[in-house]
Amino acid sequence: MGGVDETIFLGRSFAFRLKKGSIVALFGELGAGKTTFVQGIMQGLGYHGVVNSPTFTYLHIYQAPICTYHFDLYRLKEVKDFITLGFEEYLYEEGICLIEWPEKILSILPPETLQVKLEHKGEEKRTITWDC
Repeated sequence: MGGVDETIFLGRSFAFRLKKGSIVALFGELGAGKTTFVQGIMQGLGYHGVVNSPTFTYLHIYQAPICTYHFDLYRLKEVKDFITLGFEEYLYEEGICLIEWPEKILSILPPETLQVKLEHKGEEKRTITWDC
């Protein structure tokens, strides 16, 4: 697998698997391409705005044809913080949840959560796999 363009292409392709209520857990180290993959998903969902990592705000909401909630939980300390912030309710909304660093809340993710694994394999190389 190559770089940014291919990651976006795969994200666009993956978007066709999603529907209202879908939850996607995006696993991968820093620099693995999680946000780039989300950019592709959002393009595939028909969103034409800017997609950035919500690292400092935890959540961006994109008003795409299906409302999409993009979480970056890198700075989250514990699952109870996610719940205290009121984010758990988004898991049961009619939108789509895209969650970077889902390891922080695995214990509360529904069993039907789709899992995507991104691995950085060197400069401009990565592997992307999913379980659906």
